[in-house]
Amino acid sequence: MIPSSASPRPAHARLILASSSAYRRELLSRLRLPFEAIAPSIDETPQPGEAPQDTALRLAREKAQAVARQAPGALVIGSDQVATLDGLQIGKPGDHARALEQLQLMRGRRVVFHTALCLWDGRIEDPAQAAQVENVQVFVDFRDLPDAELDAYLRIEQPYDCAGSAKNEGLGIALLERIESSDPTALTGLPLIALTGMLRRAGVRFFDNE
Repeated sequence: MIPSSASPRPAHARLILASSSAYRRELLSRLRLPFEAIAPSIDETPQPGEAPQDTALRLAREKAQAVARQAPGALVIGSDQVATLDGLQIGKPGDHARALEQLQLMRGRRVVFHTALCLWDGRIEDPAQAAQVENVQVFVDFRDLPDAELDAYLRIEQPYDCAGSAKNEGLGIALLERIESSDPTALTGLPLIALTGMLRRAGVRFFDNE
């Protein structure tokens, strides 16, 4: 949902990334905008019967809202990612055994990553108008690799807090054969093309020397 253009906006708003992810912080820093990072405290458990993309969108919004309550008047960025195979959600493995099972399941297959984004504008009083939300899909083809290589990768990088057990921003890129997306940073967790569009609609300027 895009906020009304009639809403009053100051020239500069406090910008907050609702995340503890070092990768999202690095991506956002590319825009050369001053920002803070605050980790949201929410329950990330999928709801019964919830579609994977709906989980990602809901959690992105809830993360942004949770931090916005701590920082009235700020622009807050929330993002969440859910991986799916054959329409079923693939979560964070948590340990080596589960991560190996995930990679074995995904090898030679196409996995869809739903990277949801929410920009919450705390300057808008109406909650129904405060949020811009978007889901960016990334289609990833995994290489058909033997167990020994998958096991070795996991022992080197230990991506146990990563949905799908493969960090494309690190050595995990060697597990992948093809990536298709309209937004090249979406797979890492923060789709910058979508985000810059949202920020522009919120009045943020990127090439202003003043």
